[in-house]
Amino acid sequence: MTATSSLTGRKINRFTHLHQSAEDLIKKVEMQRLLGQKTASCFQRCVGMDAFNAVYSTTYEIDEKYGTNYHENFRKFLIMVQDQDLTVDGAMTDPKGDRSKAPHEQADPDLFLHIVERRPDGIVVRGAKAHQTGTINSHWHIVMPTIALREEDRDYAVSFATPSDAEGIFMIYGRQSCDTRKLEEQVGMDVGNPAFGGQEALVVFDNVFIPNEYIFMCGEYDFAGMMVERFAGYHRQSYGGCKVGVGDVVIGAAALAAEYNGAEKASAVKDKLIEMTHLNETLFSCGIACSARGCPTKAGNYQIDLLLANVCKQNVTRFPYEIVRLAEDIAGGLMVTMPSNKDFQSSTIAGRNGETIGEFCNKYFATKEGVSTEDRMKVLRLLENLCLGTAAVGYRTESMHGAGSPQAQRIMIARQGNIQGKKDLAKDIAGIEK
Repeated sequence: MTATSSLTGRKINRFTHLHQSAEDLIKKVEMQRLLGQKTASCFQRCVGMDAFNAVYSTTYEIDEKYGTNYHENFRKFLIMVQDQDLTVDGAMTDPKGDRSKAPHEQADPDLFLHIVERRPDGIVVRGAKAHQTGTINSHWHIVMPTIALREEDRDYAVSFATPSDAEGIFMIYGRQSCDTRKLEEQVGMDVGNPAFGGQEALVVFDNVFIPNEYIFMCGEYDFAGMMVERFAGYHRQSYGGCKVGVGDVVIGAAALAAEYNGAEKASAVKDKLIEMTHLNETLFSCGIACSARGCPTKAGNYQIDLLLANVCKQNVTRFPYEIVRLAEDIAGGLMVTMPSNKDFQSSTIAGRNGETIGEFCNKYFATKEGVSTEDRMKVLRLLENLCLGTAAVGYRTESMHGAGSPQAQRIMIARQGNIQGKKDLAKDIAGIEK
């Protein structure tokens, strides 16, 4: 959970660290799995960490080409973040509008965040960033472009840091299924995961001023693609840790549900748990593999193997869905049909000689000896939360779209897959002249 800062030599939170070796990259994935296990939720600091490492190396190469001062700006900013252990949101995803058009071609130019004014002391930006996980909890935001850009899109090639309470920033909270349960009276076990939960928001930048010292890209459109690819690579590596940790909890909850139902010895249940474990550990293997093959950037921090990171995330778009399907299979229909906690705690039924609804609930949802009805209901509510409720945003649905949709990974796999090199291997073996 901690590391030694490459900038100051001080002990810091690993979430603010610049990776200095393949071992650092592996420790990152192990840290993320641990936190997934402890929270069964999104813990909301990964995007900032991944942004730090992408912006650090990209600003170095921008300065190298253009003689700008972005890298030093970022170093000073990151030292402040490390010393204060600040939580920073990595903001990349624009609303995008009409996907068939470039940013400058949109009917509304604000559908991609862009520079609207350049001043001697800074810039003014307008636009929005969507699906921002953890943004409500963040002290600062790092903004990055969302796609590779052309010269006509120069004003959209912008990266900067800003405090979350800067004038002109608005956060519009995202709606999730079951999100009001925590506000209800006598909610009890109905929450499923009473301690932890994620949240997303639309972050609007309505003419926000950014001082020069917090600018990390300002019109260098030819480096937008590099920043996007590097951030995406780091974040796709992240899913080989965080989603695996949450997957561990899903598997454990499914095994508990089977045990509480008295079905833990059934061969079909055992086989489903084996398959869930196999899929989960395959995801972890991908996260470790792309980390172990990491290499240094020109700036000195380490980058993952981009091909394997995209393979990791491509698997994440599939395997958690099967893990959840098997968990629901094991849990049974009661996971989504059980009465509320209020019913279990309810008062006497009129005209029934003191009987309560709760008595009926406990009578008819009882299971094997030694297992309380309450414990059985708690684990089923946890599974509901993980598979269908608010936590599903941080597990099931986010596995599909977080860090880019499945097609985004397939595009990168096509770029990194070196098909020509593989064709040459076949030619060599077949004796075909190149």
